[in-house]
Amino acid sequence: MRSRAARRPVGAVTRGTTNPNRLRRMDRWIAAVHGAALRRAEAPVAVDLGYGAAPWTAVELLQRLRTVASRVRVVGVEIEPARVAAAKSYEREGLVFVHGGFEIPIAERPMLVRAANVLRQYDEGEVAGVWERLCARLAPGGLLVEGTCDEIGRRHVWVALGAEGPRTVTFAARLGSLERPSDLAERLPKALIHRNVPGEAVHAFLRDFDRAWAAAAPYASYGARQRWVRAVGDLAGDWPLADGAVRWRQGEVTVEWGALAPRG
Repeated sequence: MRSRAARRPVGAVTRGTTNPNRLRRMDRWIAAVHGAALRRAEAPVAVDLGYGAAPWTAVELLQRLRTVASRVRVVGVEIEPARVAAAKSYEREGLVFVHGGFEIPIAERPMLVRAANVLRQYDEGEVAGVWERLCARLAPGGLLVEGTCDEIGRRHVWVALGAEGPRTVTFAARLGSLERPSDLAERLPKALIHRNVPGEAVHAFLRDFDRAWAAAAPYASYGARQRWVRAVGDLAGDWPLADGAVRWRQGEVTVEWGALAPRG
């Protein structure tokens, strides 16, 4: 018989704050870039890891993924038992809630693990180990999306990882509320937020982004979206971007991880 310690979920309880529609930008991106992989899978499972004190983000994830992959099922995983108990009344076909942590206590290997605002409270040195553990749980072709956003989802930055490790970093914003691109620095995921200092790649990227944004100021008369698209287009000459104008018009830009990875 296993000990009580062996059954204890891996991780720590988060603050649990959440709001409806908070993760819409991340969900929209997941549906666009990972929808085909979810459709190809025979019985795709997506995990909302650390959904918080209310189940809104898991409910919304199911709704949004079902628009691109009708067979997908969502499992909300929370380390706080009381939050799981409170979420049970929201269960429905395709949506369940379970008690657990980074071990992801489900029988299936998920095609998607979304961990938003979970690692914010952890030390930077713990991130790589958590990433490795979560990526090891993925099904073939699966994706881990880990990042941070503000309380109402206006600014969001996330890292996308496959079995081989980190692939890309995506910056997303409600453009009408953005004074300059470097405002997104406060929402960098844990792996990068302490690296926004001179000498680090993410600092150089945000510096260049601000310069491109300033140079694109004449386009502001056509709206913030046109200014963003112009600025990102200029960035593409110096930085390895992994997307194109279709995503840029959504207020996003995705950069290859290797270009922003922390030194050392």
